[in-house]
Amino acid sequence: MDSPATTAVLAAARAAKDAQPVLARLHRGAKDQLLLAMAGALVERAEEIVGANARDLAAADDAGIAPGLRDRLALDPERVAAIAQQLRDAAALPDPVGEVVRGSVLDNGLELREVRVPMGVIGMVYEARPNVTVDAAGLALKAGSAVVLRGGSAALHSNTALIGVLRDVLAAHEMPADLIVGIDEHGREGVDVLMRARGLVDVLIPRGGAGLIRRVVENSLVPVIETGTGKTHVLVDASADLDQAVAIVANAKLQRIGVCNALETLLVHRDIAEQALPRLAAPLAAAGVRLHADERASALLPSGLDVVAATAEDWDTEYLAPELAVAVVDDLEAALAHIRAHSTGHTESILTRDLTSQQRFLAEVDSAVVMANASTRFSDGGEFGFGAEIGISTQKLHARGPMGLREITASKWLVVGQGQVRP
Repeated sequence: MDSPATTAVLAAARAAKDAQPVLARLHRGAKDQLLLAMAGALVERAEEIVGANARDLAAADDAGIAPGLRDRLALDPERVAAIAQQLRDAAALPDPVGEVVRGSVLDNGLELREVRVPMGVIGMVYEARPNVTVDAAGLALKAGSAVVLRGGSAALHSNTALIGVLRDVLAAHEMPADLIVGIDEHGREGVDVLMRARGLVDVLIPRGGAGLIRRVVENSLVPVIETGTGKTHVLVDASADLDQAVAIVANAKLQRIGVCNALETLLVHRDIAEQALPRLAAPLAAAGVRLHADERASALLPSGLDVVAATAEDWDTEYLAPELAVAVVDDLEAALAHIRAHSTGHTESILTRDLTSQQRFLAEVDSAVVMANASTRFSDGGEFGFGAEIGISTQKLHARGPMGLREITASKWLVVGQGQVRP
């Protein structure tokens, strides 16, 4: 006999699947109207949402949550307004559904077209990120898919409030509320059921820490688009503009610490390290960042800073906290070798004025996003002009990098004939 959680999660997934064909019939204007109405409702009910979030924050504080994770969890009226704006941005984007990818007419007169179509039902598994609740729901809706959301117990009250607002808008527009369903109350068992809901859920997207992603990838019977942890690197090359480098490194680490595109390892070319490291460290130290430095970097950093000796684990740690691994590298070759050994394939950046080094870095680093002379914080669907993102894929099949509307559609072939038969 199925457990109550199994029965409830499968019922939610089935309800989403049954509701989805309504979306497939909507034209762009109707979908955009829904997104704009949802944005307005979020702002109107911001006090209710922030109140629910306060309950989650209180529980998180009692549990001693890390500052970076707490920052991701926290909502205030300004953040609710920013989340609402993401929906407005998505509404302004072209609708990918129905877009012709390619087409031709065969010698026998058959007309072929490959067109974008909705995925169907998208399952999202994520942790303590209420903004993802709205981003995922809004992007799925625009792309013609229903969505099943599991945002974790740490954000239970926040997600419940947000999903309630979105479902109320659907109902007010005479649309099935089950286009957006949440299963947070069913905990880890709910995730296990969702991973087995093949035939009801078309694709599962995990977004969070390494443990969560690995669990879903290794155990899901539903096809998975793997998003990755963000062990991001910045290389300050020998020819870097130091004024730019100081600003970029500080932004990459400090602009928002608890996110996957925040800087976690700083590599500095030995030819510039003596001059660069004290300047690079100053704004980091002022912000309370602890530096996990290798022996050469430690020798060049000013006294009085919070510096500890780097361990082997530091080169593979996504801190999501005011901590940063720092190493001095002999040359570009050594930097590339370090990144190959320790990158999660998310985002890496080189700061250089040498075009040869820049081109080699861009060509040889095998990550989803590779940058030159820019902060890793730009590795983001919103910054890329996607309106919002449903995650950053670090795998190589189907989608890679920030995933927006096009990346959460599938395709099908339309074939039109005039009575042809195959000889």
